[in-house]
Amino acid sequence: MQASTTTNTDLQITVTARLFALYREAAGQDRLQVAVPTHTSVRDLWQHLVTAEPGLQRTSKMIAATAYAVNGTWATGDQVLQDGDEVAFLPPVSGG
Repeated sequence: MQASTTTNTDLQITVTARLFALYREAAGQDRLQVAVPTHTSVRDLWQHLVTAEPGLQRTSKMIAATAYAVNGTWATGDQVLQDGDEVAFLPPVSGG
């Protein structure tokens, strides 16, 4: 029996990012679907989104203050994503 030569870095999952407010404006759309390596965290997903939609780069300074939800449940940036997950990026808001 021959051993598999596939490594974890070869495996990918597909996730959908939902973009709100300034992220939606920067991307010109409200959702992006991207393929990312397995074991990608919510926080790591951001760089993949910027690669797919370079307009997001100008909003990257806001990512540290962003709230996340995965499949409708609040999440932390270190949550590892699963195939088919939907991740919402909710930027900070101000008003008065």
